Amino acid sequence: ERAPEYDRENRFCQEDFDELKEAGYLKMAIPTDMGGYGMTHHEICQETRRLAYWAPATALCINMHNYWCGVASTVRGSGDSSLDWLLEEAAAGEVFAAGHSESGNTVPLLTSTTEAVPVEGGYKFTGRKGFGSLTPVWTRLGLHGQDNSDPDNPKIVHAFMPRDTENYHIKDTWDVMGMRATRSDDTILEGAFVPDKYIARVVPAGFGGADLFVLGIFAWALPAFGDIYYGLARRMTDLTIESLKNKTGMGLTRTAAYHPENQHRVAEMILDLESMEAQLDRFSSDWSEGVDHGDMWVLKIVATKYNAVEAAWRVADNALEVSGGYGMFKKSELERLYRDCRAGRFHPANANLTHEIIGKIALGIDLDEQPRWG
Repeated sequence: ERAPEYDRENRFCQEDFDELKEAGYLKMAIPTDMGGYGMTHHEICQETRRLAYWAPATALCINMHNYWCGVASTVRGSGDSSLDWLLEEAAAGEVFAAGHSESGNTVPLLTSTTEAVPVEGGYKFTGRKGFGSLTPVWTRLGLHGQDNSDPDNPKIVHAFMPRDTENYHIKDTWDVMGMRATRSDDTILEGAFVPDKYIARVVPAGFGGADLFVLGIFAWALPAFGDIYYGLARRMTDLTIESLKNKTGMGLTRTAAYHPENQHRVAEMILDLESMEAQLDRFSSDWSEGVDHGDMWVLKIVATKYNAVEAAWRVADNALEVSGGYGMFKKSELERLYRDCRAGRFHPANANLTHEIIGKIALGIDLDEQPRWG
């Protein structure tokens, strides 16, 4: 009931967030011995999908917190306790957000336009982060910057900035086409100091620096994006089917459900949903069960997300086609969901990076290899 109001007013989903936090939704990935529910990647993706069916923007922004907890749990499961503090703070009520998007950076997380300068006791970060999820409520902003103090060996510094840090400000920029309730404003870093206790990793720039922490970010975030858009597409399909069963018109002796072309488009929607669900479930199950895909994990991560959001967009387009003119009206839930759906293709990895990664892996080319012609 609240989703259309949030969208219309371009307002953060505060009531949703408060109720879900109270219900324990933000503790799903935290191990039971640390005060959470100890749910697996697969179980959390199922819950994310279920929430997205009703309120995709709410699911999208809170997913940012849940994937940090998931990453920390994955690292802990490997025998590495370096991120246990994150799980402890999340269990105590801290809210973790994502601040990685940067204008002009086509390889998110692995490179950065944000400057990370090593200083005594930590790092100072200077740069601009877009799409800052959970802007009104985060207490820890996950971010990264590049340390170029050794030009021949640039490092990526992954950190979590407390909300009470000095020398940064949030710029009110969030007035967008879809997923408006996420309220993802820009964060301007102006030499913001993050102490060593909140520095999660310092790794080489590029794919060569993708350790379990970095891989875990992609593995928890991207497939969950796919599940969010699966839930959205499922909702659009259900709305379309319900509408066709009750829609009549001139020249029709029965409802629009009996029109062959409507049947064809609905079939296309269902076919896309079936393929999305199968790949998403297989990925989350394999990750949860520790299946060893080796270097192919990177390919599977980006392929799962890409196929899901592309299929969701096809479902959304078919839903609008079948709706007739009604889908164009703001009062139509399809109109809002259609706009929300388009945001899926903006999430990393975008189409260009996805094809580059998969093509290089398939051809046995180093992922950090730069194209050279002639």
